[in-house]
Amino acid sequence: MPDVLETAAEPTRRALLHILADGEHTVSKLAEHFPVTRSAISQHLLLLAEVGLVTARKDGRNRYYRLDPSGMATLRRALESFWTTELDLLVAEATGPNS
Repeated sequence: MPDVLETAAEPTRRALLHILADGEHTVSKLAEHFPVTRSAISQHLLLLAEVGLVTARKDGRNRYYRLDPSGMATLRRALESFWTTELDLLVAEATGPNS
């Protein structure tokens, strides 16, 4: 299974996640935002689904994709694992009174 961080980090997939944050969309509607084929967007969505970041439902001939809350929580935990005490100190130093 692909890594959730690696999958979400790819620019097109990251953009898809941002668009889906507004709600459910069909592949065709999502593809309108990109200079690639609908098939390419479908492949990106399949990878996002494989790592659990999106889910799909079929309605007639259309597939509707949306964010999967549990998968997004997993992504958040993965990102937060990089937030160390050293980063907290760096933020405090950067935003301190002498900055």
